[in-house]
Amino acid sequence: SSSSKSCDRKKKRKRKSSEYFLGKMPAEESPAKRAKVGSYEEAMKVIAQLETERDMWKAKAGGAGIKFPATHWPSSKPSLAGPPKSYPTYDTSKPKEAFLSVCDMLIAEVCEELGPGYEMPKREVEWVQRSLNYNVRGGKMNRGLMVVESGMQICKAKGLPVDNDTIVRFAILGWSIEFLQAWLLMGDDIMDDSHTRRGQPCWYRVDDVKMIALNDAFMVEMLTYKILKRHFSAMPYYDQLVDLMHETTFQTECGQLLDTLCMNLGLEDFTEERWTLIVKYKTAFYSFYCSVAMPMIVAGITDLKEFNATREILMIMGIYFQAQDDFLDCYGTPEQIGKIGTDIQDKKCGWLFVHAYHQLASPEEKAVFDKVYGKCKVQTPEEKQIKELYTKLKLPELYQKYEQDSYDRIMKLKDTVKEVPWGVFEAFLKKIYKRQK
Repeated sequence: SSSSKSCDRKKKRKRKSSEYFLGKMPAEESPAKRAKVGSYEEAMKVIAQLETERDMWKAKAGGAGIKFPATHWPSSKPSLAGPPKSYPTYDTSKPKEAFLSVCDMLIAEVCEELGPGYEMPKREVEWVQRSLNYNVRGGKMNRGLMVVESGMQICKAKGLPVDNDTIVRFAILGWSIEFLQAWLLMGDDIMDDSHTRRGQPCWYRVDDVKMIALNDAFMVEMLTYKILKRHFSAMPYYDQLVDLMHETTFQTECGQLLDTLCMNLGLEDFTEERWTLIVKYKTAFYSFYCSVAMPMIVAGITDLKEFNATREILMIMGIYFQAQDDFLDCYGTPEQIGKIGTDIQDKKCGWLFVHAYHQLASPEEKAVFDKVYGKCKVQTPEEKQIKELYTKLKLPELYQKYEQDSYDRIMKLKDTVKEVPWGVFEAFLKKIYKRQK
């Protein structure tokens, strides 16, 4: 019957989707085998495809089937063997502990490679291990954990397998974002002259580190791509993952440029529009969009409208998240936020400042900002004067209204996504809405 044929076609499409997801597209589904000859032009295309396939198999038969021959050296490099045939068990009942265990696996892989692959002496290997444990491992891990949570939800919604290896791969992708964040923060702390990070001295402030931290940051960045290559280069979606990471990194660097150039601008240039641009590029793309776009790619989602709808929702979340950070930098305690807030000292174009200076302050109060903002040290009477002025201008009340408005805007976009379950966005909101740390 027509209904049974339709059901068979759906099952066939679903099977092909799973095969793509697992990187196991069968040979009979190759472009040359799928093509139908109907004209001279089509026949020539088929011939060209067959010749390409012929050349590929000839190369493999001759031992030239290595995907990256220019970097396939030395032969003793452990990563050349590819990912393990199976991954350690990931205990989903203990999400943070299981996620951390994947980090330990990645750090061990990195360090085991430095000797045979790059001739690094023991002292340098131990330094890299120490740097990764200090700067990458730990923290709230929200960005990385959301890759795992988003990936599981998206795959289940699409009827794709969610076995142990799939979950570990999502965790590895999650750690690629955590590595990205780590090296960005290592550099950011130097530029901002920050003192603490995650409740401990910034890496560059450790006595035997200092400016070595800059090279360490570059190394952590490169390790992000080493990890992706080792665990995903055999997958059909590998190039999309690398493209996403490149684009996300560049977007974040654009945000960093917008932020750091504020040091050369006057306070009158610190507008709400500039603040929005800074936080959109510096925070929202890597902290929110990337965590969902990665599993979307793995799950085989290709609809541009779906990516655009997902991005729009997550941009609102990311911008709201940074407003929270700005608020907590002023009103949160070091115990709450894991660092000493330095936005006033650092002359940051922050949410509190742009609203106070351009919308709420009187000429006399603006004069106080002009005299003190960006010209005082942390925990001084001058810094306290700015904080008291924020409170006088009722910034906490305005922030609460902004928080509710952001939530309402997000909820109005619920029907715009079709393939990504709404539960993914709810999971984000649960982690950030009205957070205190």
